[in-house]
Amino acid sequence: MTGGLLPCPVILFYKGQIRIMFMKKTRLLVGVALLSLLLVQCRKKAFDEYYGRPANLEQPMYQVLQAKGKFNTLLAAIDKAGYKSTLSGAGYWTLFAPSDSAFQAYFTANSIAGIGALDSAACRKIVTYCLVYNAFKEERLPDYQSATGWLENNAFRRRTANYTGVYDGRNTTGTAIKVIESNRNNNGTTFYIDADNNNKYLPYFMSPYFTAKGLTGADYSYFYPASTYTGFNVGEAAVTEKDIPAENGVIHVVNKVITALPSIDQYIGSNANYSVFKDILDKYLVQYVLNATATQNYKNVTGNAVDVYTKVYNSNLAFSPNNENFLKLQDNDGQNDSYTMFVPQNAALTTYINTVLLENYTSLDALPRSVIYDFVNAHMWRTAVWPSKFASTFNSVGEEARFNPATDVVDKKILSNGMFYGTTKVQDANVFSSVYGKAYLDPNYTMMTSLLNLDLKFQISNVRQNYTVFLISNAAFNAAGYFADPTVSNNVNEQWRYIPPGGGAQLTGSSALVRLQRILNMHVVPGRNITSLAGAGVAMTYSGEFVKYNSNTVVAAGNLDIPNSANVTGQKTAVNGTVYYLDKILQFSERNVGLHIAALAPTVASQYYNFFQYLRFANIYNATTGEIQGVASGSFYTFFIPNNAAIVAAVNAGQLPGTGTPPTMVPNFNPSALADKEKVNNFIYYHILNKKNIATDGQESGTFETLFKFSNGDPSTIFVNNSTPNAIALNDMLSRPANVVVGSSNNLSNRITLHLIDNYLRKN
Repeated sequence: MTGGLLPCPVILFYKGQIRIMFMKKTRLLVGVALLSLLLVQCRKKAFDEYYGRPANLEQPMYQVLQAKGKFNTLLAAIDKAGYKSTLSGAGYWTLFAPSDSAFQAYFTANSIAGIGALDSAACRKIVTYCLVYNAFKEERLPDYQSATGWLENNAFRRRTANYTGVYDGRNTTGTAIKVIESNRNNNGTTFYIDADNNNKYLPYFMSPYFTAKGLTGADYSYFYPASTYTGFNVGEAAVTEKDIPAENGVIHVVNKVITALPSIDQYIGSNANYSVFKDILDKYLVQYVLNATATQNYKNVTGNAVDVYTKVYNSNLAFSPNNENFLKLQDNDGQNDSYTMFVPQNAALTTYINTVLLENYTSLDALPRSVIYDFVNAHMWRTAVWPSKFASTFNSVGEEARFNPATDVVDKKILSNGMFYGTTKVQDANVFSSVYGKAYLDPNYTMMTSLLNLDLKFQISNVRQNYTVFLISNAAFNAAGYFADPTVSNNVNEQWRYIPPGGGAQLTGSSALVRLQRILNMHVVPGRNITSLAGAGVAMTYSGEFVKYNSNTVVAAGNLDIPNSANVTGQKTAVNGTVYYLDKILQFSERNVGLHIAALAPTVASQYYNFFQYLRFANIYNATTGEIQGVASGSFYTFFIPNNAAIVAAVNAGQLPGTGTPPTMVPNFNPSALADKEKVNNFIYYHILNKKNIATDGQESGTFETLFKFSNGDPSTIFVNNSTPNAIALNDMLSRPANVVVGSSNNLSNRITLHLIDNYLRKN
């Protein structure tokens, strides 16, 4: 050993044994280097064996397409689009790949010289729209990836890598601006979410989905008449080879080139046939809102410091036609459903605007904005409307698609965010075609419209239910002392004032509204379409009170108190009934029923005289107020009042107190004996239906309780046969008959109707 250096020990592993060797410094360094290299190589081999790419692993999509040899045009498009690295690397995609022959057909059909004639943007539209997020084999494509797990056979769309981004547009004043679409439906606060590119969806059509939804190949052919439904179609293309594996996903071969589809908003804007509809959207339902995030991102990418605005649709619409994301109630809900819009072509829409919407207005600008909302919403479905399902698929306001798919639809498209139907007619919404529309579309009836909106709008705009409506103008309301007054309350529903025409305390807000709602209900007759008021008749209104009509005049109980009849000044027919224009309001009575009976019996000549005389002296009657004990103010009742002869017959039968001997007894209207007074009370009560208001309208029959109760508490009853208008027949508890004397009946009181009958009724 030289230099006084001891040899360094080197530890080696040899055949499972440890060997210690000593070597000089130089030899030692060389040995260590060789040993280190050996160890690294061993470790790399072990790492590669465990983590390395298996020899049997498929190549990435780009290389798989190269190896197939029939996708040269697609590969060139991928190169131009800048997606070679994406499809050559890691990922998880589904690619619907058009073959070279598909591209050749595409070039021929569109007079394109070849792939060289397509720029990078055009290639990007093709490549990104064929590229679906996540890898799906054929067996999984019909299934919906819900938040709770896979739902089989519930999907017909998938999100693609394609999106529009920032584009050149114009705001509502026509100024050129940079625009980005809303990626959410406007809920009043949210219409755009950062980091969401608003990616377009690709539609596909598969047998499992069609079977589950009750669809057939005809539903597909309706949109793609030049293509054949195979049970696995993507847009207008058919899948000719499926489930080709790749390292970064799955490839399905299609026989046609699929370019990025426009959204509903984009399609309407690109087609001059819908320019009138688009003008309505642009003028009344769109605004452009500065988007700070998109502005900064655009500056970062392009270097241009220009503002970017989000195109925002009004929150009153069922959805935003430029939103590609569907409802986003779940992240993937765009897989299993889409929007639908029916859009009338210019000629049909212009005619409808002029003849319906503007019948009483000078321009669309003058219309209440709610009319615009209702009109557009009538054409919007928050679900897919398949051609065979028009009659059973309902829009945002609960109405089916009122179009004949064979004759009314002249343009049909499945677009990136929904289905589109161009039509030769307008969806005639219930709010316009029903009796409600006659008030809604007339500025002279805004008070009545506001009141209807509180309670009865959806009832009387139901076109499957008949109605008769008496329309009251603002002027007629004002003449009766009722006014719309925004100064009364911050609550728009309570902005009302009542000034009694004859003097008295004013009512405002909810107090005035209570009166108005009762009045309103008296102007709506449910379940009946009364086509003529020339003859005499009676009708029950929504309030449960009856109105009478004759010779084109109409009265309610309050009109008779004044007296003041309302005259019919006009008449119109709607799809669900008839409306009559009145020059005065129909008014309710505030008098107690006893006063009305007294008014019917002024002299002995009145057929109501004998009955009233018994009532007049009964201890259940207040002659001053007209109140009858047991008859609650504001409740519904029907009085069947025996005529004079019937009262005398009741006296002779011992049902009422009298003097003399049968059969010549005469009434004793004011008996002194308590038993006789009770007899009078019970007789009166048995002739009053409890909580039931009936008139000779032929609408309601049955056995009804009276106010009289037996000593054990059981109620007494009367059977009423009211099946034929103007002919009510009665049977008491002993099956004795009596008939309503129609000419002297249907007398109106405060929620009560008074009838004269030709016999008295017995309970026992």
